[in-house]
Amino acid sequence: MRSLVLMAVMTMAAGAGSLAQGPPQAPGAGRGGGQPVQPIQMVKPGLYVVPGGGSNSIVRVTPDGVILVDTKLPGAANYDGLLAQIRTVTPQPVKVVIVTHHHADHTGNNDRFIAAGAEVIGHAALASNLDTYQFDPRPAKPTTTYDRERTVRLGGVEVRILHLGRAHTGGDSVVYFPDVKVVATSDAVTTGVTGPLVDYAGGGSAVEWTPVLDAMLKLDFDTAIPGAGPVLTKADVLAFRGKFSTVVDRAAALVRAGVANDQLLMQIKTDDIGWTPRIPQVDALVAELSKRP
Repeated sequence: MRSLVLMAVMTMAAGAGSLAQGPPQAPGAGRGGGQPVQPIQMVKPGLYVVPGGGSNSIVRVTPDGVILVDTKLPGAANYDGLLAQIRTVTPQPVKVVIVTHHHADHTGNNDRFIAAGAEVIGHAALASNLDTYQFDPRPAKPTTTYDRERTVRLGGVEVRILHLGRAHTGGDSVVYFPDVKVVATSDAVTTGVTGPLVDYAGGGSAVEWTPVLDAMLKLDFDTAIPGAGPVLTKADVLAFRGKFSTVVDRAAALVRAGVANDQLLMQIKTDDIGWTPRIPQVDALVAELSKRP
C-alpha cells in the first residue's frame, strides 16, 4: 500500500513554517516553475496562457488593453519574458492584473506591473497574508482588493473574480471568463504526482477545499487553466475533486479511529489516487477534521 510517507518527509525536512509560507517548495519540481518563461499558447480566441517562470499566466486580449492573471516569480527575466510573449499576440498594454493568491510564483512581479501603471487586483486575505509572508523579495500588495466577487470590464470583455472559500490559501481567487467558457483555477486545482498543498499558515483549509471545487464546477466552463501545468477540461476538474474528497474522507476516518497525529500521514491509503497532497501542518489538519460533522 502506497502511503503519504513523502508528505511526512517533506514536513520534517522543510519545517511547517517554511513550506507553508513560501511559494510551493521547489516551484519548478515537475510543474514548470524552474523553467524560464515559455512560449505563449492560445487556449481560446483572445485568451492565452504563458507557462513557466513559476506559474501559468493567463492573457485576455481586449481592444482596450490586456487583462493578465498572475505575474510569475520575481525578477526582470520573468517580467520581461512575460511581456515579450504578450507582445507576440497584441501591442496593447497590460491594464489590469489579477493575482490569485499570495505565493510569490503568482505575485512576484506585482511591483513592476504597478510601476507600469496597471491596476493589480487580489482578495483582501491575499493582501493580509503578504504582511507576514516570509519571502525575499516580498511581493507588492494589490492596489485593489475585494471580498467575495469583483467584475472587471475592459474593451467589451467581462471577467469575474471569485472568492469561493478557503482552499490552497485563505485568499484564493478563481478567475472566470464567461464569454469563452474558461476558468483559471490557480492552485485550487493542481496537476502531476505532487498534489495540492494546504497552506494552513496562509489560511488554507482541507475541509473547505471540496466545497470550493463544487462551487467552481457550477460555473459554465469547458476549459480550466490550473496554477501550473497543462490546460484541463471540466472533466479533469471533476476527477480532481473526487481524488481530493477521497483523501480528506480517509484522513477523517483515521482521526475518528484515534490514529495518532504522527502516524496519520503514513496510514492514509493513496495508491489509487495518483498524487500525494502536501500537508505540512498535520496538527492543523487533525484539528479541522476533528470538528468536521
